[in-house]
Amino acid sequence: MATIIRVEDIEGWKKARELAQAVYQTVASTALVRDFGLRDQMPRAAVSIMANSAEGFGRGGNREFVLVLGRARGSCAELKSHCYVALDAGMLTGETFDRLSRLAGEAEGLVSGLMKYLQRSPARGRKFKDTDNREP
Repeated sequence: MATIIRVEDIEGWKKARELAQAVYQTVASTALVRDFGLRDQMPRAAVSIMANSAEGFGRGGNREFVLVLGRARGSCAELKSHCYVALDAGMLTGETFDRLSRLAGEAEGLVSGLMKYLQRSPARGRKFKDTDNREP
């Protein structure tokens, strides 16, 4: 895995950014514009994926990062659920549903992969950098 120096280096964050853009475009240009609940919740869930990925990275420790990435992964599932509601209510076409669901699934997979990597890593995170290489 490539070294992550800044939040913009996180593949899951990049995919979440793409997803958030697609969600915002969708709620502004479909029947969702008339449904206050979904119009509000879908972008919130998408933004939460980005925000939690950034927050976890900013915490500097792998344990904290994994914990907050768990929230990001939960937001992926939440958004997929909202997409089903919108599809079933006739507010999304099958094509739009498939696109948003695919992007949410890709983001979820990337976030999960990063979580697994961090859990297996012997390093404890950036905030422990000075102590990770010390002799016992």
